[in-house]
Amino acid sequence: MDDGTLRRHVVEELDFDPRVEAAHIGVAVRDRIVTLSGHVATYAEKIAAEGIAQRVRGVRAVVEAIEVRYPADEKTGDEELAARVVKVLAWNVSVPDGAIRVKVEHGYVTLDGSVPWYYQRAAAQSALSKLSGVRGVLNLLAVKPPVSAADVKAKVLAALKRTVQDAEAITVRVEGDTVILDGTVELWGERERAERAAWSAPGVRAVEDRLCLVW
Repeated sequence: MDDGTLRRHVVEELDFDPRVEAAHIGVAVRDRIVTLSGHVATYAEKIAAEGIAQRVRGVRAVVEAIEVRYPADEKTGDEELAARVVKVLAWNVSVPDGAIRVKVEHGYVTLDGSVPWYYQRAAAQSALSKLSGVRGVLNLLAVKPPVSAADVKAKVLAALKRTVQDAEAITVRVEGDTVILDGTVELWGERERAERAAWSAPGVRAVEDRLCLVW
């Protein structure tokens, strides 16, 4: 399919979908890469236009350069918008409490932090897509799957066996994201290696070293 035909198909698909005002969206195609320009009334419409272009058969990639232009009487200050964003995320049952940091600048929202599952990352962005005043969303959320205490303990014990001479003299307890080391070691260097072993397990944020030296 040549670029001219592909452009026509994208334009027709935009015209066909009632979620967007196609008259305000420009379409250019080069080497089957589609560039969308122009302006729309909401961020949700901007996201919809990108999705429409992506679903057209033959499109290799979409470059999205659409601007969100809210009417002058609908402009929302960053402080008010930030408060709305925080409330929307708090109300969304798919988004874990306190996991997301929010920054708003000139209507553009940045999400930072981490969540256990990808669907939570997607849900956070989706929740903001229809929020009035949002001009764009930069989703920097990392997906960090939960780590069980049993897995952490097993990894620490395995590391101790590889690095400490008398690993059986050390007990390991995991409470939340904290590893507690108890027992005895014969050398100061072994105590340091035991700490490093505890820190090496994924998900560990604190280590309590209660090891004693025996002479």
